[in-house]
Amino acid sequence: MQRAGVQPFEHADGQFTLRASGWRRFAYEAALKRLLDIFLATIGLVASLPLWLVIAVAIRFDSPGRALFIQERVGIHGRLFRFYKFRSMYIDAEQRLADVQAQNEIDGPVFKMRNDPRVSRVGALLRRTSLDELPQLINVLKGEMSLVGPRPPLPREVEQYRPGDAVRLSVKPGLTCLWQIRGRSHVGFDQWMEYDREYVRNMSLWLDAQILLRTVWVVISCRGAY
Repeated sequence: MQRAGVQPFEHADGQFTLRASGWRRFAYEAALKRLLDIFLATIGLVASLPLWLVIAVAIRFDSPGRALFIQERVGIHGRLFRFYKFRSMYIDAEQRLADVQAQNEIDGPVFKMRNDPRVSRVGALLRRTSLDELPQLINVLKGEMSLVGPRPPLPREVEQYRPGDAVRLSVKPGLTCLWQIRGRSHVGFDQWMEYDREYVRNMSLWLDAQILLRTVWVVISCRGAY
């Protein structure tokens, strides 16, 4: 299995090591988390399939290119996987990144920009409502992601991680996380990484349930999405 440049366990601090060992002792919780992922992702996938068709048609009419966007992301322990989402940008977005890099609105290796000119009209709506994330239910069913966990980074972002940042790669990435419910794009990079470390230290089924419930309101309110 190919891995990204950073190996999280080489940099893990003592606090993380202790917490990870504790999580492994409760293997039944990890198994139950996986079962819940499969159950809820299956329900979500089946229920949203008609919406997938509408979204796919809207994307194709709005701009050339296929509706599904596939990108290499970094998962648990630095493993690379194929990440799915509905395309929200024009097909030449990656080639145009250098043109807008100076307008990055967040510190650190992550790029975030309001009114990004690379985002299509339909894409802006999908991002605002988080509907572009629906295909990640496939990643959850494949076991590459969980419903709750740190958002999966790009390999180029991981290459710039500091030792403490790599701790977030010790668990499966997720559809939603503490960052998602505490401000999303309004949160600075350092605070984002601290939220992920907090999740790794305190992860439990009860915490996952709280995050999932609060995510519903965040998605409905479109807070911090762009």
